[in-house]
Amino acid sequence: MGSAYFYLEFLVAWISLLKEAGYRNPTIFALEYSLVPDAAYPTQVEQTMAGYKYVCSITKDASRVCVGGDSAGATLILSLLLRLAQRNNEKLRPGYAALISPWTTLLSSKNRDTASDYLNANSLSLYGLQYASSAANLEDPLVSPGTCKDTEWWAKACPIAGFCILFGSEEVLGPETRDLIVLLRRSGCGVSVREEPGAIHAWPVATLFLSDTQMERQRGLRDLTKAIKQAIHI
Repeated sequence: MGSAYFYLEFLVAWISLLKEAGYRNPTIFALEYSLVPDAAYPTQVEQTMAGYKYVCSITKDASRVCVGGDSAGATLILSLLLRLAQRNNEKLRPGYAALISPWTTLLSSKNRDTASDYLNANSLSLYGLQYASSAANLEDPLVSPGTCKDTEWWAKACPIAGFCILFGSEEVLGPETRDLIVLLRRSGCGVSVREEPGAIHAWPVATLFLSDTQMERQRGLRDLTKAIKQAIHI
């Protein structure tokens, strides 16, 4: 949504749930990356790489790190994983990846407006082109990860314990997200999926702000926390 500060309540609640799950000192590093039109590719991917390398310099063990993001943030995580694999940087291979409503393919004919989702397919196309900075870049997997159909590349890019992907059944981005899940599994990656019936884009974030009860507000976060606990042992 433009700033890490927007997610502050979400992140604080997540820290509490991770402690409740048994992690003694969980830490979340939230990257404040540049936005279009002020900056375009490759700036954001380079910032993501720099942030990830900083985290690994602190943990000294990439297998203890879970990378994650929602929407365009999840796009950057997928780009990060593909770039690490392209550079054969096995030492920086993360332990796990938790993605919420990933924007996998920046320009896709499969994106269709739905009755309930707040995203708009035409606007996504405009923003995607602004980020890519040129139409030619839209076919570059490091810009638009969903265009990568190379199962060997995805196998190398896969985090050690695989992926957790949460998205809503009513999302504009739903068809491309399902395609990515099939591709990752075909590449040999472990993928845990929660497709929430009737839900919209980034529903775990939206429910935190819109739901009435604490249990309902934290439903998506609890799913993510459970998946992380199973992937990265305490």
